[in-house]
Amino acid sequence: MIWRIRSIITTMASLRPSSVKLSPFSAITNSFTGFHRNWLSLRAEKLGRVDNAWLRLSPSLKEKSVLRLDAWIISAGHAQELKSFKIQNMSISDGRVDFYDKMKQRFLSFKKHKYMGEVEHFKTLAEVQSPKFMVIACVDSRVCPSNILGFQPGEAFMVRNVANLVPPLENGPTETNAAVEFAVKTLQVQNIFVIGHSCCAGIQALMTMQGDENPSLIEKWVGNAKVAKLRTKEDANHLSFDQQCKHCEKESINCSLLNLLTYPWIEERVRKGTLSLLGGYYDFLSCTFEIWTLDFKESNAVSHGSKLSVKDRVFWC
Repeated sequence: MIWRIRSIITTMASLRPSSVKLSPFSAITNSFTGFHRNWLSLRAEKLGRVDNAWLRLSPSLKEKSVLRLDAWIISAGHAQELKSFKIQNMSISDGRVDFYDKMKQRFLSFKKHKYMGEVEHFKTLAEVQSPKFMVIACVDSRVCPSNILGFQPGEAFMVRNVANLVPPLENGPTETNAAVEFAVKTLQVQNIFVIGHSCCAGIQALMTMQGDENPSLIEKWVGNAKVAKLRTKEDANHLSFDQQCKHCEKESINCSLLNLLTYPWIEERVRKGTLSLLGGYYDFLSCTFEIWTLDFKESNAVSHGSKLSVKDRVFWC
């Protein structure tokens, strides 16, 4: 019986056209559809019916059957490859588990040393928040404001986006100006703090934009700081590209501060002195921090694209 099965396998395999090329992963992408689960253990008398059924099959069905059989044959030859693939996946999975375990330990440490040590404070925060700062920072994983400036739970209402930008009112609603509106009108924050940083990929994208007809989502977003790019080209065109980017990183912060003034409910509070607009720049290459405050003067007409006057500039190193 074994010889007869092998004979059928050889005959069927020989019928496959030489032009049919199978992927090494055919064992994964093809199935045993059309074969009985225990087809190798069929009694000898059933093999005759198989031979007859094979002869009656149309050419297209024969080809499909041959492909399924090839998939079964190839699977044995690539067992070692699949085993290596599984081992590699296991190592990736183990790395993920290790990181999750680290996060678990960090959380438990936070709970033990921070939460339990200030449990009454956290119970108060559960009822209401009253932050003094609204922070607008970049999404870059290297520049977490809470890590750099030590903001504690409840101290800063925060939103992060690509290149820490604030679009002007005329550009319509975004998650950033929605967060700013909530912070100013509902939480009554006293300061809006826009924080930029060195080596910002968003600003680099802005500086290399060519005005494509089909801009990417990132290009559309960083276009909110196109005024900063124009000013950089005017003021720092003689510098290297990296130096121009650094100049634009700071200029874009001032651009966002001016854009904040396009919102009437912000301008009104800044004019009255109940709200301050601050800019900050973190250079993680030298670990320095620069901070300044927008100097709002009623005598100057504030409009989108106007020059910014600053005061109280401080450099931390």
